[in-house]
Amino acid sequence: MKPLISLVLPIFNEEGNIGELYDRSKKTLESLGSHEIIFINDGSRDRTLEKILKIADKDKNVKIIDFSRNFGHQTAITAGMDNSQGEAVVIMDGDLQDTPETIPELVKKWKEGYEVVYAKRRTRKDSLFKRATAYAFYRIIKKIANIDITEDTGDFCLLDKKVITTIKKVREHSRFMRGLTSWVGFKKGVILFDRAERKKGSTSYPLRKMLKFAYDGITSFSYFPLKMATYLGTLSAFIGFMWGAYAIYQKIYHPETTVQGWATVVVAIFFLGGIQLIVLGIIGEYIGRIYTETQNRPLYVIRQKINFD
Repeated sequence: MKPLISLVLPIFNEEGNIGELYDRSKKTLESLGSHEIIFINDGSRDRTLEKILKIADKDKNVKIIDFSRNFGHQTAITAGMDNSQGEAVVIMDGDLQDTPETIPELVKKWKEGYEVVYAKRRTRKDSLFKRATAYAFYRIIKKIANIDITEDTGDFCLLDKKVITTIKKVREHSRFMRGLTSWVGFKKGVILFDRAERKKGSTSYPLRKMLKFAYDGITSFSYFPLKMATYLGTLSAFIGFMWGAYAIYQKIYHPETTVQGWATVVVAIFFLGGIQLIVLGIIGEYIGRIYTETQNRPLYVIRQKINFD
């Protein structure tokens, strides 16, 4: 019999949270009926794999996808969805900031007829910097993206089986799951929850990964950076034209005040050169994405799968 609920848990170096994560998730899911728990080990370097293997040995409803290396959080979510069998799939981070006790509320909303149910953060116990950047990111991407992304939500959500089937067809390598769940459409609902503080371990999303994540989200669902390149090029050309007209005017009507020097030339060169490099970088990013897609490599490589029939 296929499970009603599939819980997808992407994990990376979460040995300190695994025990509590399983206990709380299992208790919650048992109250809902048939279920499966899918751990995706995204190349953990600590004892995470060892701990989930012990759990899977005792509980056959616990399934493991063990990556051959670290492929990234969004790709791990994709692997979990690819291998899920539930009528509904709940995606949740493994650091316990997304609370397992919220899952029944997601399921209740799903049973009301909603096919995508987001867990929206009412409060969150993150640093001021992270809260501020997340707030800014969601509002910027909502303005410039070609899709309507729900504000103040993460990957914690419930997706109906038909939504999962549709997303499985999308195999682009630059994964931004929050964007994909919005792009596919379907009837969407929202529940509110209070995001908890990380109890153990450290975040797997330092500033560098946060910036890459934000950039992936913007470039995957918007041509705005290319439009900005056009705007910058037009602005620099206008400034260059006006500066040239001013120089000609000074040369003709005020030749005695014209100062021969290199400073202005150097500033102009650096300004125009900087604009050109920015534009080339943006174009290069999009070309690089095209190159990656044409390689046709698999999204991930699995070392082993546990408890899958």
